[in-house]
Amino acid sequence: MKLTTKRQLAKCVTVAAGLGLLVAGTGTAQADPAGLRPLAGVGSDTTQGVMNALANTVTVNGQKVLGSYDAVGSSTINTKAAAACQGLSRPNGSGAGRSALLNELNKGNGCLDFARSSSLNLAASTPGLTYVPFAVDGVTYAVSAGSSVPLDLTVADLHGIYTCDPGYVGTAPNYSIRPLLPQAGSGTRSFWEATVGITEADVAAGRYGCISDTKGGKKIEEHDGRVLDTASLVPFSIAQYIAQSSGTLADIRGTAQLGNVNGVPSVLLNTSAAAVRDVYNVIPTSKVGVSPWSDAFVGANSGICQQTAVIKQYGFGVNANCGDTSRTSG
Repeated sequence: MKLTTKRQLAKCVTVAAGLGLLVAGTGTAQADPAGLRPLAGVGSDTTQGVMNALANTVTVNGQKVLGSYDAVGSSTINTKAAAACQGLSRPNGSGAGRSALLNELNKGNGCLDFARSSSLNLAASTPGLTYVPFAVDGVTYAVSAGSSVPLDLTVADLHGIYTCDPGYVGTAPNYSIRPLLPQAGSGTRSFWEATVGITEADVAAGRYGCISDTKGGKKIEEHDGRVLDTASLVPFSIAQYIAQSSGTLADIRGTAQLGNVNGVPSVLLNTSAAAVRDVYNVIPTSKVGVSPWSDAFVGANSGICQQTAVIKQYGFGVNANCGDTSRTSG
């Protein structure tokens, strides 16, 4: 076994509070919007809480313009009054949200107007989309209380675990460690795969037999510590952990504890951390200069970028490039 036995629990919430990352305020945001709004958005589970709150804070000419629909809930959503926008399938995750936005843009029905994304994908297969950053998140791994998985690992350790190296996880079928991933299409999943040095293609092909993205026959949702047992680990958004611990979001951490990567404590905005990411709202490139997209999303003075207190309350860090429109797909 190559892993160390050192177990230093990351004091994520305490330190984050000391850094001013938690701000008293709006409380837990509602799920789907009450009533229809001009700009409807879907996608990432990681950012749905903060975007729900921002949707109830940001106004253009005194009107709430953002309608943010959760990643999970009823199977369908109604985003606009038009018949074509009734009964849309609810997208779960960054990839599904981007695909749904692109599909609706291609249909020309105006049913979706933005997508929440915790990952960046500028592939030519998704042309005409602009990724507008609005906050900063960190990702680490979580384990349950009493876990056999150490709370201090290196990226090399995590690579060994997620590539099912027998020196780390034992041999099939009775693996001593079981690495978990959230459901396919999750932005956190794709970001974590890149961090630990594996590809979605290899995961989907079953190359790594020790990895699972289901628990009890159900897909693993992001940032749900209740899926953990004493022999498993799963990627976890630090912003989500902070927001859940403070009661800003529903607490589904269970007994999850955050691990440290490369000796760096799991504290948001630590720029030496191994896995720090921008989070985005994805809008049609053709709408960058068009109101209300431009008012809500674009530039440092946009409605969203001005709401730093709300962004911090949900555990995220303020992004120095908030509102930037230079990341365009295709």
